[in-house]
Amino acid sequence: MRSINRILVVWFVLLLPSLSCHDTGVKQKVSSSRPPNFIVIFCDDLGYGDLGAFGHPTIATPNLDRMAFEGQRWTSFYTGASVCTPSRAALLTGRLPVRSGMCSSTRRVLFPDSAGGLPDSEITIAEALKKIGYSTGAIGKWHLGHLSQFHPDQHGFDYYFGVPYSNDMDRVNDSPPGREVYREPKMEYWNLPLYRNRTLLERPTDQNTLTKRYTEEAVTFIKQHRDEPFFLYLAQSMVHVPLFRSTGFTDISRRGLYGDVMEELDWSAGQIIQTLKNLELDRNTLVVFTSDNGPWLTYDEQGGSAGLLYYGKGSTWEGGMRVPTIFWGPGIVEPGVIMDPGTTMDLLPTFVSMAGGEIPSEVQLDGSSLVDTITTRSPGPRDTVFYYRGNELWAVRKGAYKAHFLTRSGYGEDKPVAWDPPRLHNLDADPSEKYNISGSHPEVLDEIRKVVDEHRFNLAPGKDQLEQRLKGAQLNLTWEDK
Repeated sequence: MRSINRILVVWFVLLLPSLSCHDTGVKQKVSSSRPPNFIVIFCDDLGYGDLGAFGHPTIATPNLDRMAFEGQRWTSFYTGASVCTPSRAALLTGRLPVRSGMCSSTRRVLFPDSAGGLPDSEITIAEALKKIGYSTGAIGKWHLGHLSQFHPDQHGFDYYFGVPYSNDMDRVNDSPPGREVYREPKMEYWNLPLYRNRTLLERPTDQNTLTKRYTEEAVTFIKQHRDEPFFLYLAQSMVHVPLFRSTGFTDISRRGLYGDVMEELDWSAGQIIQTLKNLELDRNTLVVFTSDNGPWLTYDEQGGSAGLLYYGKGSTWEGGMRVPTIFWGPGIVEPGVIMDPGTTMDLLPTFVSMAGGEIPSEVQLDGSSLVDTITTRSPGPRDTVFYYRGNELWAVRKGAYKAHFLTRSGYGEDKPVAWDPPRLHNLDADPSEKYNISGSHPEVLDEIRKVVDEHRFNLAPGKDQLEQRLKGAQLNLTWEDK
């Protein structure tokens, strides 16, 4: 029966492109005069093909599938980078990571010995909304700097619960060698700290219960702020390796351990939606579910799926940066499938516009407001997507066409391949990037080159934050040091 119900939900989701709001009568206005609440569920390394609504045949995600049916399923939504740290900076600031210095072509993310982090000059979603009366909370993986000056409370968040960086960091020396440690992972193999605000709660963190505890914290935050507008940033640590799930999700999925972890994430999303409904906040809350980058394919069965997209995490191929995305909000969102491009950098101007605030003018944003598309399904405003690998521009999408100037796998010993003329794909006809059509469309390449020239002319890169390292006694500095 469970399989039949899931198939029916996915079937309805796939029918959505043929349904208009006039056919279904589902379009309804926000019923409250209070500004809307915003929740972002940001998963880690979840691939384009890992949800039932995006085509996975054996991972059961009924809650997320229902959200996609009731809301919008975005099929061309991108993250700001193909790895953790820069993608998180892009989402929270609405800017390409190269502008804030939160990217590097060598040290691609922050590590426990990193001295850098998100600069104070950056304006986050939390800061922009806090100015107009929002309560703000961050739960989960931060990965934007673990020193005192980079704590979430320095970037607009009133409350924090979570871990400072990826769950595979702080690995202990006597853990199993190489990748053996991931086959049967144990919490004690990683000396990962867990914080509430600036107080260290646990080390090592019991990662078996991490998704469950993040969910409980999120539900509590929603309940505590039910009478005021709020922004909740829930950055799940899963499905980044090592994979952990709580007792109730052991061996429940046909997809094995990875599927168990995914199905607990689906449960988590369901708990949040049910809480909103129970508190009668659902009609005045916009929930966005997405991922920080594509799947970590080098981990085989413990990595996810990019579906029909090519490659995954770490690369500028579509599988590295196009991510499954759902916008849900019964009183806000016009249901349907959106095929126009969007990015996580669009969330800041979207939320601020919906909240009635002013878009930050102090910094150059790379996002555009999606309000009209979300509320009326009008064409999306974005025509261009920039694909950076570290601080270098490797590819550009304009309209349906994507030009690769450089290509390389996300991880491995292969060298970058430079394309002259650039490799060109029509992503509408060839989302898997199989067919290079540069020879038959020189005019498209000329147009894209003009876009690149203009972009570079107006680009002011920030000071590199990822290459800075702690030394000696500095290695012991943490969020607890004020």
